[in-house]
Amino acid sequence: MGAVVGSFLNVCIYRLPRQESLIYPGSHCPGCGSPIRPYDNIPILSYLLLSGRCRVCSGRISPRYPLVEALTAGLALALACRYGWSPETPIFFVLCSALIVITFIDLDHQIIPNSITYPGIPLGVAASFFLPEVSLKDSLLGLALGGGILWLVAILFKWVRNKEGMGFGDVKLLAMIGAFLGWKAVLLTLVLSSFVGAVVGYAALRLSGKDAGEPIPFGPFLAMGAVVYMLGGDELVNWYLALGRAP
Repeated sequence: MGAVVGSFLNVCIYRLPRQESLIYPGSHCPGCGSPIRPYDNIPILSYLLLSGRCRVCSGRISPRYPLVEALTAGLALALACRYGWSPETPIFFVLCSALIVITFIDLDHQIIPNSITYPGIPLGVAASFFLPEVSLKDSLLGLALGGGILWLVAILFKWVRNKEGMGFGDVKLLAMIGAFLGWKAVLLTLVLSSFVGAVVGYAALRLSGKDAGEPIPFGPFLAMGAVVYMLGGDELVNWYLALGRAP
């Protein structure tokens, strides 16, 4: 099921930034435009059987397509193993699916679509009525804290440096994460994403030789932090707190 959803996420990743319909036309080769037959549209398997090429024009198909399908399947399996038959599994899978789309769109275009975050915020608040570990109060605090922290950072950076340092798409993304997962998740997500983002950004700049002022998408790191929290955030927080109590 995760891989099938991942196939649809590929459509969203490609079409949302281009403001194209997610329904029409159907799946087609990005090279020659030929419609993809149903038996050539089986997640992961069809890509392997076709050796990553279009059946009609033999054009190369990006390996990102099976990667997204496999990633979505892996997260679906991980959530099912952790939460079992509970409300958390489908709710968090919806959030993970949104984060996957946001991640790849942000990597490609350095934008985070409002079409995902705007409906995602009230959906996250509504989900608190079904999540045993996230109350409505936690959700609203997470929404306010997530949006407020990054909004303040963006405002202060622009005031100090007189230029944009963080897009407001990141602000809305962390607000959505807070609405789904609560205020504790916001803190862990922000710490993890800032640390990993700084390390990866520094390494990428050193390897590429690009200017240090060139923007780096932050959305993927926020998404990574949120996924870590969903799969083991409580254990990670408890482990960190235990370090402080160790003799």
